[in-house]
Amino acid sequence: MLTCPICQAALSRVDNGVACSANHRFDRARQGYLNLLPVQHKNSRAPGDNQAMVEARRRFLDGGHYAPLAERLAQLAADRSPQRWLDIGCGEGYYTAQIAQALPHAEGYALDISREAVKRACKRAPQLEWLIASMARVPLADASCDLLASVFSPLDWSEARRLLAPGGGLLRMGPTREHLWELRGLLYDEIRDYDDEKHLSLIPDGMHLAYSETLTYELQLDSAEARADLLAMTPHGWRASAERRAAVIGAPLKVRVAIRYDWIERDR
Repeated sequence: MLTCPICQAALSRVDNGVACSANHRFDRARQGYLNLLPVQHKNSRAPGDNQAMVEARRRFLDGGHYAPLAERLAQLAADRSPQRWLDIGCGEGYYTAQIAQALPHAEGYALDISREAVKRACKRAPQLEWLIASMARVPLADASCDLLASVFSPLDWSEARRLLAPGGGLLRMGPTREHLWELRGLLYDEIRDYDDEKHLSLIPDGMHLAYSETLTYELQLDSAEARADLLAMTPHGWRASAERRAAVIGAPLKVRVAIRYDWIERDR
């Protein structure tokens, strides 16, 4: 299943890590993850989300504010009954762990480019294979996955198609144009609209949209810490002015949560 990020040969377990036939070796960290992101594939010293962003997301998600989203994601994954799956862009592992709970007999993998995220994520579901790796160079074999999960994450479509077995699919979860509308209204003079179906135009040949649904509910945030964490875990935390961020943190907030789920299959 795992492939060498340097030469793409198969990786085998050796001692406390993995190695390929060319003797490229990768040790397992004490937390349990494998770092399969060679230094030459990094765009910065510490790519991905930093510790502050990861901790903000962990607190917010563990507060249960997005629990309905995770529950529905896990249900949709269980409906597909994959034998092997990958969460591509797993972050700090909140959604990954719920998928793992819904698929107790499946072989699960999860990756993110952020060391800070994966270091915390692997504690949520130690039975999974947790990886630090690039989404553009996923160290897994061709056609090795029956299900890919992509949650609030950018995606390399060519890699998704390569990784999926025929008949397998990508379970994508992302915001609609109404998501956090009230929050954006407080932060900006003009709310930037966006096309929440734009990703459908990026689906490559050999894959097709097979199913879609939207989940919407209202979220009441009475805690200043929760409001601050929501800002810190979204791009709005650095796009908006300090004054408007402070105003959001300072008063109770009711926002719309509006999320789209797409099942995008690879042709058989």
